[in-house]
Amino acid sequence: MYASMDTPTPYRYERFAELIVGMINNGALAAGVRLPSVRAVSEQHRISISTVLQAYRLLEDRGILVARPQSGFYVAASRRGALALPSVSRPRAKASTVSISGAVAALLEHASNPALVPLGCAVPDAALLQSKRLDLALARAARRHGTRYNVYGTPQGDPRLRREIAKRAIRFGYTLSPDDLLITNGCTEALTLALTAVAKRGDSIAIESPTYFGLLHTLEVLDLKAFELPTDPTRGIEVGALARLLDTEPVAACVLSSNFNNPLGCAMAEADKRALLALLARHAVPLIEDDVYGDIHFSRERPKPFIALDGGANTIYCSSFSKSLAPGYRIGWMVAGAYTQQVMERKLAFSLCGPVLPQVALADFLESGAYDTHLRSIRRIFEKNLGRMTHTIETSFPTGTKVSRPAGGFMLWLELPRRLDSRALFDEALEQGICFAPGDVFSASRRFRNFLRLSAGHAWNDHIEDGVRRLGRLAQALIEG
Repeated sequence: MYASMDTPTPYRYERFAELIVGMINNGALAAGVRLPSVRAVSEQHRISISTVLQAYRLLEDRGILVARPQSGFYVAASRRGALALPSVSRPRAKASTVSISGAVAALLEHASNPALVPLGCAVPDAALLQSKRLDLALARAARRHGTRYNVYGTPQGDPRLRREIAKRAIRFGYTLSPDDLLITNGCTEALTLALTAVAKRGDSIAIESPTYFGLLHTLEVLDLKAFELPTDPTRGIEVGALARLLDTEPVAACVLSSNFNNPLGCAMAEADKRALLALLARHAVPLIEDDVYGDIHFSRERPKPFIALDGGANTIYCSSFSKSLAPGYRIGWMVAGAYTQQVMERKLAFSLCGPVLPQVALADFLESGAYDTHLRSIRRIFEKNLGRMTHTIETSFPTGTKVSRPAGGFMLWLELPRRLDSRALFDEALEQGICFAPGDVFSASRRFRNFLRLSAGHAWNDHIEDGVRRLGRLAQALIEG
């Protein structure tokens, strides 16, 4: 029934679960079909009973399978993916002046309020990150060498941390030298340095639509305009639309997520990434890529960023540990390539260097190998959270709701019936103690009024589930009212 499972892997049950999902998606396993017993699969394919059971239970948590007492596991009639995907965005074909700072500041103020159900902020729950080992590394470094590290560091960042980050690039097929890297104060500083190195005030930047409101805020502060590109909820931007734009309009740079765009969770196929790189090269337009979610993938292998592909030479790579490990440490990094000198000049002017002690602690943590163990844990948690949240949306939101199906990260992008205004829903939800991100903050032209983003970055519990259900009921009441 299933493909061979002979390939050794520490998480074989995840591979087996992926095979089942593939068979469901291609119609080989229909809704309501009973799967072979755990023992039968174990004997037929020579994998352990615990491996099969773990895979079945993982898919049960995601709402893909249902367990029936004394009977076995069945393909769920209503499973994750039963709702339609959000529509492909169709932004206007001219640059927009960005004016979003007020809305972003208000949202962030509410998102940080611990009294509200936390569906609004793209920051993982500290309890899920389980950063105790990292905190111990920080305390140990401070206790042993606090005086040594209470200094200005090198502008490029701690050499050992850069070496550990460079070693990790091998995992997605790219060779980096520690000297290629610059440590930044989070990914936001990296993006700001990159933008100021390649663009000047009044220039236009091509971006995904929807896109992360933090990027929009940065464009506004730098007085840059935004060309919003049509973006598919699974495939990413339409390369043809970018080609038409570059044929007719001056574009200073293109800023894209490498993988799992916030808020859609989409990831471009490698072939599309290569086509995009070739297109940008023909027009001599630099690419700035944001890869903060790349490590939080649900597939067997980490998808490659643009910089690791042929044609990525004119790419500025930006990332951080803020979404996967330590948002409070504010440690990001970038690879500026041909723009290294311009970026370094701006780094010296903007912040001179980053704090030394957190960099030393993080280098210790990476060197120990603990980060990979941690990543395997949070990937499983976030994937389960997204499955549970999607299932709750299916059962509680208005008819016609559409939801994204991210292959990584921890965000869901919802499209609601057109007559619903997510701004009005936002105000109602705050009154009911719930925070989410309304759709209009993800567009320079303030589109997506009937869209919203939910974060699944907190531990799934009755409090979170009840908040999602109540939000769905509030949306239904606004439509009916």
